[in-house]
Formats: sequence, C-alpha cells, structure tokens
Amino acid sequence: MTKKTALVTGSTAGIGRAIAIGLAENGYQVIINGRRPESEVKPLLKQLIEVSDNQQEHLYCQGDIADAEIRQEIKDRITQVSGSLSLLVNNAGVAPKKRVDMLKLQEADMIELLKTNLIAPFMLTQKLVPLLKTGTGERYIVNISSISAYTASINRADYCISKAGMSMMTQLYAQRLVSENIRVFEIRPGIIETDMTAPIKKKYDELIEEGLFPIRRWGQPEDIAKAVVGIVRGYYPYTTGEVINIDGGFHMRSL
Repeated sequence: MTKKTALVTGSTAGIGRAIAIGLAENGYQVIINGRRPESEVKPLLKQLIEVSDNQQEHLYCQGDIADAEIRQEIKDRITQVSGSLSLLVNNAGVAPKKRVDMLKLQEADMIELLKTNLIAPFMLTQKLVPLLKTGTGERYIVNISSISAYTASINRADYCISKAGMSMMTQLYAQRLVSENIRVFEIRPGIIETDMTAPIKKKYDELIEEGLFPIRRWGQPEDIAKAVVGIVRGYYPYTTGEVINIDGGFHMRSL
C-alpha cells in the first residue's frame, strides 16, 4: 500500500508537535514544519520514527509559511519524497506581539499577524490541493483555529479576526473540494497549555478554578491531537466543513 503522507505546519512544539506524534503512531509519514533550526528538531524526528509501526522516515521542512518561497519549497519537497499528500494540518500561527486596545492597534502589526495566521494557510492550501487530489485513501484538510474565532477580545482584535477568517476558509475549501473527495474540518481549541499561553498561565489558572470552563482543567496538546486522529481514522464519514470544539465545554451557553 502506498504510504500516507501528512504535512503539519507549526509542528516543532505544542499542539503541532502532539499532532505529528499522533499521526506517526497511526501510520502516516509526517512532514513537520517550523522556524526552528533543524538541529533542535532532530529529537522530535527520532521520536516520530520510534512511535511508527513501520519505522519509516519523517522529514523536516524548515521555514516560515508566511513566505511564498517557503510554501513552494514545501510543495517541492513533498513532491520529491512522496509525490502526493493525504492530509494537511494548518496549525502554524502566532499570537499578537503585544495585547493592545483595538483602537490603538497598529496597521503593520495587524498585517503581519494576518499574513501568518490567515493568508499563509489559505495560500498553502491552494498550492497543495494538486497533491491532495492524488493522495492515498481518504484525503483531509484540518484547520486549527481557536475559540477566538467567535469570542471577542478587544485587546487581541487582530488574532480574533484571523481565526474567524480561518473558520470561513474552512467552509470555503470544504465546499470547493467536496467533489474531489477531500474533506475539510476545523478544530477549535480552547485554552491549551503551551509555550504560547505560558505568559498568561496565572490568569487562566484562576479563571479555570472559578469555572470558566465546565471541564475545569487546562486543555493539553494531546487533546487536539486525538481529535485529528479521530478524523483521519474515518470516524466522521458523512460530514465536511464541520467544527469540532475541543475547549472544555466553553462554547456552551448557559444561564
């Protein structure tokens, strides 16, 4: 059987790393991506081989996907090593450099964030669709968004807008690619314990204890990885364009 290849952007740490490991455990050849030097990623590549049943090679494509040349390099690398793609996980993203009132948000800062969090995954997906069309078995695109897609934070307006845009991106690609048998999902993480949330850990420790989420704990990267694995195992055969909330129940409204 032809091997299944997955690309996970922003996968050298945090949520992306957990997803990469989960996919390797489930038979995928994983191409990880990030901006870290390759020397720092070698332990993860070794771990991916160790957890793979077939001990197959996994690869690292270094670079910022906000750069169009890097997106082309990623496509070229996948073409060389596999020739096709069965899964694309758009996970790479950045937090605002600083939290500021939306009335003081600088245009340059907003453009920079939107370029990474929204324009880059949209254009990368567009570029990789030809490889997804020839992928092995069921083909999927999974977009990792955030509860910020629908939760207004006036001191993180740029981030919220980028994640709301990714939600629409999911709907658009789901409709456009359904005839190609490529199904598209959006996973909305809640507050996940990663390097990105480390600076505000104390704040959320208190909010979680006070009942911010019905499930009173931090989300873990592995919680997101399990959702991705459930998708690629075919547990949702009759849906596309679906949103899966992995947020401790935050999305529920109650009085």
